[in-house]
Amino acid sequence: MPELNIVLVEPEIPQNTGNIARTCAATGARLHLVEPMGFKVDDKKLKRSGLDYWYLLDITYYKNLDDFFEKNKDGKFFYFSTKARHTYAEVEYPDKAYLVFGKETAGLPEELLLKNKDNTVRIPMISEARSLNLSNSVAIGVYEALRQWNFPELQNFGELHRHKWD
Repeated sequence: MPELNIVLVEPEIPQNTGNIARTCAATGARLHLVEPMGFKVDDKKLKRSGLDYWYLLDITYYKNLDDFFEKNKDGKFFYFSTKARHTYAEVEYPDKAYLVFGKETAGLPEELLLKNKDNTVRIPMISEARSLNLSNSVAIGVYEALRQWNFPELQNFGELHRHKWD
C-alpha cells in the first residue's frame, strides 16, 4: 500500500486534531504533529473526537518544523494554503506524499510557501470565505490522494441487509 502522510503544523484546536486523527486511522494515513500545539495530547476533547480509533493510528511528534524536515528529508511535500495558485486536484500525489497543513488561525508560514510555490495547493471556495475547517481540508486532501491511488487496501463497498419486514 502506498504511504500517505498528514502533517499538522502547530495545531491549535483539539477537536480538529482528533477528527483528523480519526480520518488518518480510518484510511491508514500516518499523522505527524509539529509542536508547539495549542493543547496537550491527553486532552479529553482530542480523545473524544478520535473516539476509539487511537490504537489504529501511526503518529509521530516533532518539537518544531526544523525537526520535522530534518527527520523527513526524502518526502514529497504538498502544502495546503488559501494563498496557492494551483488546486489540490491538479497535482499527482506520489507514494510517500506528505500533505502539510498549517495552524487554524494563521496557516503555514509564508516563507515556507514562497520557497515551495509549485507544491502549494488550494481548495477552491468563494472569494468571501476565509478558509475551510482544518479537519475538512485534511479529509479533502486525503481522499483525493487515495482516489488517485484507487483506494488501496480500503474497503470500498458496502452491503445492505434485508430486514424481516422487507
